[in-house]
Amino acid sequence: MPPFEAIKLARERGLDLVEISPTADPPVCKITDYGKYLYQTNKKAHEQRKHQKGSQLKEVKFRPATAEHDYQVRKNQIIRFLGEGHKVKAMIFHRGREMAHQEVGRAKMNRLLQEIADHALVEIGPRMEANIMMALLAPKKGGGSANNEVMLVAKQKVKKLKLKTHRGAAKRFKITSTGKILRMHSGKRHLLGTKRSNRMRRLKKLKLVHHADAKNVHKMLPYG
Repeated sequence: MPPFEAIKLARERGLDLVEISPTADPPVCKITDYGKYLYQTNKKAHEQRKHQKGSQLKEVKFRPATAEHDYQVRKNQIIRFLGEGHKVKAMIFHRGREMAHQEVGRAKMNRLLQEIADHALVEIGPRMEANIMMALLAPKKGGGSANNEVMLVAKQKVKKLKLKTHRGAAKRFKITSTGKILRMHSGKRHLLGTKRSNRMRRLKKLKLVHHADAKNVHKMLPYG
């Protein structure tokens, strides 16, 4: 259809002639409401950006003498980053005389790569760059479900309450015969400043623990 006929038809219908695909040969046009077309286009682009995961390059740093606990924390960070679809640059920094014993850092890097082999694909390395041994890791195809399971378990972990020792519990709390918990007043033994005698008498008295906190206090007092 010639362009002038299409424009005439669009005006008769109270609509617009919108160019959909300008790069096609011949260009593709559509008779529609231009405002509605813009709204649908923006909505579709917004949905695509919403579901698109932005990949980033994360850096995780080690030392040849990194303690075991810190090593496990950083390793779990790498697994989490890979599970989120990011690439990770694992780096081991050498300082001073550590450069004379690079085999220690290489052994730590090899151990790391072996332990995360189910989650990571090694793109570069391990190799030395100045005083840094680095390896570039990418998410492994098929390992996403396993990574998500690890992240789900980590989120479901409940923070454990620190148990009081028998001596600490005896100094701070007292459980009555009816099951109620009494506690000392805070600031009773505070050394900064003096207190009036009536306030000291009030602080010597035990106070009832609020019912909302009693359940958690019971968990911290296994000695009953």
